[in-house]
Amino acid sequence: MTIPAILAENLGRTFGDKVAINNVNLKIPSGEVYGLLGPNGAGKSTIVRILCTLLMPTQGRARVAGYDVATDPMAVRLRIGAALQSTAIDGLQTGREMLALQAQLYGISSVVAQKRIAELEALVDLGKDFDKRVSTYSGGMKRRLDIAIAMLHRPPMLFLDEPTTGLDPRSRQQMWDEVRRLNKELGVTILLTTQYLEEADSLAHRIGIINNGGVVSEGSPRELKRLVRDDIVVANVQGDAVSVESRLADIRGVKSLTVTGDRIEARVSDGAQAIGSVAIGIQQAGLTLNDITLRTPTLDDVFMELTGAHMNKEVGHEPVR
Repeated sequence: MTIPAILAENLGRTFGDKVAINNVNLKIPSGEVYGLLGPNGAGKSTIVRILCTLLMPTQGRARVAGYDVATDPMAVRLRIGAALQSTAIDGLQTGREMLALQAQLYGISSVVAQKRIAELEALVDLGKDFDKRVSTYSGGMKRRLDIAIAMLHRPPMLFLDEPTTGLDPRSRQQMWDEVRRLNKELGVTILLTTQYLEEADSLAHRIGIINNGGVVSEGSPRELKRLVRDDIVVANVQGDAVSVESRLADIRGVKSLTVTGDRIEARVSDGAQAIGSVAIGIQQAGLTLNDITLRTPTLDDVFMELTGAHMNKEVGHEPVR
């Protein structure tokens, strides 16, 4: 029987009276990219820190690469790499020096270390900056160096905790490309946490949606979207949409309605038939219709279906310079 890369059973962690995670169950096979998707404070980082042996669970158990995180943490650490939100990068060293130090800590011979560092230069993609102090690096450069450090000892399992938060679009795309390469070309099992819907949708083979410390649903992006069987009509208007929300909710074919500022989202069972009725209803309510579109469900719609709240309010972070 194949041993799962990660197996968590009824995992829980409390901090005093605060429950950070509760009854989390995960079974992640080798070679998978698994995404934990949820807003800030949902419990994603707590799960990762337990699986990386940086926190002990107060309930349940977890095994990584076949080893128990509580009773055999050193065996786990030898088989994982981790790029967490709080990095241990020393700004006074160069990128090359940081990798050389990591090689020494893992007992890698100098000959092997030099070869692996040369291979990782392509990943870091810093050019001449590779031999400059890390304090001069941008946020994207530091993130790429952090992943290179985590991969130096060639672990079969990699943890990425919010790997692209704060990065500019170009650095974010580079990070996505590298995650795909590590998984496809090297067969690395990757668990990543994110609050970006597009990131989870693009990278993860399967997604665990986490909210208030628990996994509320799990599946491939396509499977999760099927949980929302309705179409979504999106309208941008001029006028006080909130004041006529109850009237708009009575439009024929509308099952539920969400009004945010000048944006109206209506869930309908048949978008092709309902979009005309929604447009007419908006105009009859005294609003000016700027534009109206029909779309299929997204992961944000799934999150709304499962938790009663949208996730998209969590995005929009300023890029790290």
